[in-house]
Amino acid sequence: MTWVTIDESSESQRIDNFLFKHLKGVPKSHIYRILRSGEVRVNSKRIDATCRLKSGDLLRIPPVRSSRPDDNGAPKAAAPQHLTQHIIYQDDAILAINKPAGIAVHGGSGISRGLIEQMRLEHPEFKFLELVHRLDRETSGVLLLAKKRSALTEMHRAMRDGEMEKRYLVLVKGKWLNAKQSVKLPLLKYLTDSGERRVSVNEEGQTAHTIFTLKKSWPEFSLLEAELKTGRTHQIRVHLTHLGFPLAGDDKYGDFPLNKQLQKRGLKRMFLHAFRLAFKHPLTGEKLVLEAPLPEALESFLKQLDIEAS
Repeated sequence: MTWVTIDESSESQRIDNFLFKHLKGVPKSHIYRILRSGEVRVNSKRIDATCRLKSGDLLRIPPVRSSRPDDNGAPKAAAPQHLTQHIIYQDDAILAINKPAGIAVHGGSGISRGLIEQMRLEHPEFKFLELVHRLDRETSGVLLLAKKRSALTEMHRAMRDGEMEKRYLVLVKGKWLNAKQSVKLPLLKYLTDSGERRVSVNEEGQTAHTIFTLKKSWPEFSLLEAELKTGRTHQIRVHLTHLGFPLAGDDKYGDFPLNKQLQKRGLKRMFLHAFRLAFKHPLTGEKLVLEAPLPEALESFLKQLDIEAS
C-alpha cells in the first residue's frame, strides 16, 4: 500500500488525473477500476473519479503493477537499501533524513519504491510515517517526515504560514554580482507534449519568492545560498534560468551543452542541496535547526574549481 500526502502542486486536481500522472504505465481502465472498487481512499474515505484533491489530503493507493520501462527497456530501480543510515534527527513526532541524490521521495511513474516506502519497510515499528514536504529526485539534503498525524498537520500549517525556513546551496553558470538579491517572479505549471510537468515564469502564475545570497564565485561559476520564501514546484531552478544563471547539471531547465562538459569534469548530478531546515517543533514549540553537509561529490567539484582558478 502506498500513502501520498497531497501538496500544493496538486491542489484542485481531479483524483483520476492525479493517478494517471502518478501511476504512469498503468492502464487507465485499471485506475478507474480501483477507484470504483473503493481501493483508493482520500483521508480514509471512498471517493469517485471526480473528487478534487486538496493540499494536505492523505491519499491511499493500492499496489499496482506498472509496465512502463525506462529508456533501456528495464524497470526503473527501487530506492536503495539502508536509508536509515542517513537519518540526521528523530524523536517521537518527526524524523529528518539527509536524502541522497537520485532517489525519488515516493514510488510511482515506473519507480517501484521511493524513499517513503523504503523507510516504512526498514521501520515497520513506525505505525505512521508520512512525508512533510518533497525534494526533487536529483536534489539532496534535509527531508522531513512525520511520525504522528498531529505533527504532519501542524507542519503543513507552518509551511502554509511561512514558518519553516528552507535554505539550499546551488552552483550556477556565470558571475553573480549582487551580494544579496530578492527575486519575485510568478511561476506557472504546464505539461510538455510528452506529458512531462514543467514550470515557467508567467504573469498568470502563482507568486514565487526566492532570496539568493552569494557565497563564493569563480571565473565561470557562482555558489549561491537560496532561501525559499514560497515553495513552488522547481522554483529555484526556474528563477535562476530565467535570470540567465542556469543551475549546474539541471537536466530540465539548465544549459545542456554545459552539463555534458561538467559530466566529463566530474559533476554527474544537479548541484542543488537542501542544507538547512529551521522550524518550531510541531508538538513542543522548540526551535529546531537541521543541517546536512554538502555531499562529497559536490564538495570535491568545488575544490576542483578552486584548483583550476589558482
